[in-house]
Amino acid sequence: MLGSSQQTNLIPGLSLSALGIFSTGLSVLPPAAGPRGVPPLPPTGYNPFLGHSSQLGGLYGVPPASAISHQHTAPEQEVVYLFIPTQAVGAIIGKKGQHIKQLARFAGASIKIAPAESPDATQRMVIITGPPEAQFKAQGRIFGKLKEENFFSAKEEVKLETHIKVPSSAAGRVIGKGGKTVNELQNLTSAEVIVPRDQTPDENDEVFVKISGHFFASQTAQRKIREIIQQVKQQEQKHQQGAPVTHRSK
Repeated sequence: MLGSSQQTNLIPGLSLSALGIFSTGLSVLPPAAGPRGVPPLPPTGYNPFLGHSSQLGGLYGVPPASAISHQHTAPEQEVVYLFIPTQAVGAIIGKKGQHIKQLARFAGASIKIAPAESPDATQRMVIITGPPEAQFKAQGRIFGKLKEENFFSAKEEVKLETHIKVPSSAAGRVIGKGGKTVNELQNLTSAEVIVPRDQTPDENDEVFVKISGHFFASQTAQRKIREIIQQVKQQEQKHQQGAPVTHRSK
């Protein structure tokens, strides 16, 4: 039984060509269509990237509309911090802000570019807020725009770094025992996933996870990490609803 969080991973009716990531000569997936020569996946069925419990068919094909028909809750708003080359900021914003406005409308997301951290910063942070489908569209268009505007060479894949915040209680689960989970994530998605050590949780008790890779690798890693967070939250809720919580004396 899929929870509502996993249902939001399905992206119905999304045309990949509409993202503009299939511009001339650009292949988003490597020729082998996945790490270690995994063959292209049908829209439904077993997905070796994520294990049988998870449905990410929307990234690789359009799932049937019935797959999400019983979803009643509104998709959860997610925040992703995407880093782009400083010199690409103008192309993303567009003349008089037209491109970034169109992008936000197209994706159904809020897209803001943070001020430069220093005058010589080589990267700028793009803050994208929206449900999973909006994240997929917004990030896909940004990856595509950077390729289109030749910020990456013709033979070079667009690889960007994204940061997402996770509850500090879930960070250990993302890492896994002896780093097992994070290593599996990297092998399955071909993205680099780093949970920096010794982070001080922010005011919401959250820490950053850094994900680097091409568009599909990054998206798959983001979805998998969100799924781990959801599992941790559900377990915490069950624990709270279960036996009475005994408060330890300080």
